[in-house]
Amino acid sequence: MDSLASAAESVAMEEDSEKQSIKMESSLEPDSSPKITARWIPSEACRPSVDDAPIFYPTNEDFEDPLAYIEKLRSKAESYGICRIVPPVAWRPPCPLKEKHVWEKSKFPTRIQFIDLLQNREPIKKSTKSKKRKRRRTSKIGYTRRKRDSSCDDVSSNEGDGKFGFQTGPDFTLEEFQKYDEFFKECYFQVEDQPGSKASENKKFKPKVKDIEGEYWRIVEQATDEVEVYYGADLETKKFGSGFPKYLPGSVKSLADQYTKCGWNLNNLSRLPGSVLSFESCDISGVIVPWLYVGMCFSTFCWHVEDHHLYSLNYLHTGDPKVWYGIPGNHAASFENAMKKRLPDLFEEQPDLLHQLVTQLSPRILKEEGVPVYRAVQRSGEFILTFPKAYHSGFNCGFNCAEAVNVAPVDWLAHGQNAVEGYSKQRRKSSLSHDKLLLGAAMEAIYSLWELSLSKKKTPVIARWKRVCSEDGLLTKAVKKRVQMEEERLNHLQDGFSFLKMEGDFDIKRERECFLCFYDLHVSASSCKCSPNRFACLTHAKDLCSCEGKERFVLLRLTLDELWSLVRALEGDPDAIDVWAHKCRDQYPSQHPRAKEFSYLKSMSSKSRGSSKVQQREQNNLQLVSEHLQNDLTTDKEVQLKQDGDQDGNHVHGITDKSAVTDVKLGERDKFDEKKISVESQNQNSVSDVGCSEPAKKVDGCLEGKDQDAATNRLSHSIELLNSGSLLVKKLWCSKQAIYPKGFKSRVKFISVLDPTKLTNYISEVLDAGLLGPLFRVSVEDCPNENFSNVSAEKCWQMVTQRLKLEIIKKCDQPVSSLTSLQPLESINGLEMFGFLSPHVIQVVEALDPKHQLEEYWNQKAAKLFGGEVTKEEEKNDIEKGGASDPSLDRDTRLLRGLLKKATPEELVMMHGLLCGETRNTELKEELSSLVDKMEKSP
Repeated sequence: MDSLASAAESVAMEEDSEKQSIKMESSLEPDSSPKITARWIPSEACRPSVDDAPIFYPTNEDFEDPLAYIEKLRSKAESYGICRIVPPVAWRPPCPLKEKHVWEKSKFPTRIQFIDLLQNREPIKKSTKSKKRKRRRTSKIGYTRRKRDSSCDDVSSNEGDGKFGFQTGPDFTLEEFQKYDEFFKECYFQVEDQPGSKASENKKFKPKVKDIEGEYWRIVEQATDEVEVYYGADLETKKFGSGFPKYLPGSVKSLADQYTKCGWNLNNLSRLPGSVLSFESCDISGVIVPWLYVGMCFSTFCWHVEDHHLYSLNYLHTGDPKVWYGIPGNHAASFENAMKKRLPDLFEEQPDLLHQLVTQLSPRILKEEGVPVYRAVQRSGEFILTFPKAYHSGFNCGFNCAEAVNVAPVDWLAHGQNAVEGYSKQRRKSSLSHDKLLLGAAMEAIYSLWELSLSKKKTPVIARWKRVCSEDGLLTKAVKKRVQMEEERLNHLQDGFSFLKMEGDFDIKRERECFLCFYDLHVSASSCKCSPNRFACLTHAKDLCSCEGKERFVLLRLTLDELWSLVRALEGDPDAIDVWAHKCRDQYPSQHPRAKEFSYLKSMSSKSRGSSKVQQREQNNLQLVSEHLQNDLTTDKEVQLKQDGDQDGNHVHGITDKSAVTDVKLGERDKFDEKKISVESQNQNSVSDVGCSEPAKKVDGCLEGKDQDAATNRLSHSIELLNSGSLLVKKLWCSKQAIYPKGFKSRVKFISVLDPTKLTNYISEVLDAGLLGPLFRVSVEDCPNENFSNVSAEKCWQMVTQRLKLEIIKKCDQPVSSLTSLQPLESINGLEMFGFLSPHVIQVVEALDPKHQLEEYWNQKAAKLFGGEVTKEEEKNDIEKGGASDPSLDRDTRLLRGLLKKATPEELVMMHGLLCGETRNTELKEELSSLVDKMEKSP
């Protein structure tokens, strides 16, 4: 009976196995799923004997600043090439990939990897095995590549090109891929039945990391069978989704919010303050924007170094471990030589083999060649950091999801410069403009040095930039080396080249690179009149054409004198710092979001000279700031250089003539294009002049009398329309002054209620409040929780200005009567601040109502057009009442609006939810009507 039972059990197990096999294979494309015939051979394991890379356990304090922590551990870990970082126990970000709609529904493409051919393969032209594999039907899914070089990262095996690559595999969901991996491992690592043991127990065997590692290198070094696996590599997180939570405007607050802005969230890492990549404006996939990697057992990332020799940070969201191998950056050359020595035929056929990420070489062999190799085993919830020019590779021990991105602290600049010079010699395209990043970092550092010299306050950001300046600073050395290169190349140019100033937008709209070596041309470019749209780097200027010298020219973003002045500024020369601090706001506005602070720091600097301690204290308080806010901020001055006819070579991008300072008037923005803004030039008598006919008189640092009135009259704001919204033909959705589209949204720059010494962006919106009609809301763009809501647009901005005055008074420590500079805030027009009085906004909004269905607005407009006048008193009453006492409204709405004009912002939000949310029903309306009845009867 026992033998019969055993036989029956064995048959049942085989049937279950066959059913599972059929089920798993049915989830794949019929002809593309490989048959798993290879088996584990534990006795022939080839686990390499290598030392482990260091592991770091940051404290909660260490973990607050990723770049500072990377700088801290660099001296301890860079000599290993890689290191492992284990976050604090409490740091456990939720993974959106695990949500059902992603896990079970979202498909991703895969590559087929031939593990047994990663090291031991013949060149394509000699190989017969690869031809046999090519007959497998593959899906038609393509892959995006980080590099712009079309030859790089090609995942198709192309015999005609003489290149080995990975074929495209089937699409999977995460759930399907995890099940396939489980099936693969169960088949591959099943143990032969041993006497006295049950087959069911043997099939449940789960290999350890060291077992998988030994078998992986056995396959790579001395394969006995074909082993093919799938890998979901280089998946764009913008398309598939990130494993880290992202901030979504309007989303409900949750525990995940603390992770959305965290620096260790790889969506934020590249552009953290202090990362040179923050000066790259494009979202380069795989460099700035993370890539996702979905692995299975044995899926491999072959030996490679990061683009531009950048740092990389990889986080394992979930799943089985990932085994890494790293080589220190200073041994990169010996590694490359070892690869070419051991795989000569492959490199002869494919010289750029190391750029393809398709070739492995065992750590055992590398050690024999004298190349140091270190191992790191990354588990779920851990980071792996790779250092500049550190070759690394590895494989997955099973199903897992990881995410990776690049980062560039200032110490990377030297490595990045070497990378682009190497790319030029190899005639290989680059992924980003190294010179743009270098100059952006230099400008930011100089700005910080200048700010420090004035305020004497060393903020963390300023301190970080100060550390990399001075004669021995990392940034100073990097810039100086690049300037020396530029000087040397200019000196080697043939005579006859003319030198012209490069336009500021030379490489903004399109990439500019050398026609021959693809060197980036951000700093300088040579060309010729015979082909004005074709450019060369200074090294290949003479190869561009055969024209005479007088026809050829060189475009320079900065002259040599300016470049050396830049170096002196980084070294700490006060005069050079002052010069470049002036230039940076005009020359590189996109790299300097704090450039608006320039005028206030400048005024503080000029007033602090020769003043007493008491005067200095007064100059630092908000009374002085409010003066500058009145004179400069609220008028939103814009500086525009007339590029045509400006012959001042020393100040091409800056402005020294005060007559060049102009005002952009409110509502006229739609008449101008981005390049040339035509505005009325007005002579400026002084920095503090606000266009008054007489010099401004000041009391305690503030304007008074008619000077104040002049400032008020010249108050203007540039409104940016974000969303025109949609028309609602109902009462309250217009007034005699404006139409209020549902969903309307605009942006305006104004004094910050959070810090009145600065400007910030405010978002003005029109929401649907159901019975109440439109609900107006103004919020601080950078801090949406700071918002002001009301059923009147005017009241919204009154709330903003009231809050602003309170903040100024609180910090000034002065009596309200003395702060005459606050009085212009009284003149702020809410409709104007929303944009409803701006011509370009009016034009867009009126286009929503071509049939003139909103009669109240159009009748008033017609009356004005044909001579009818509305008194200011009537206009004021109409604005203030906001429909609250309009007799044409029904009783409930009229009284509710009157009541809610007195409500707090929190109460308004609650009422908005009640009246417009999913809970709105007939019973609620009846209850509200009953409440209104009681209010009417109350004394």
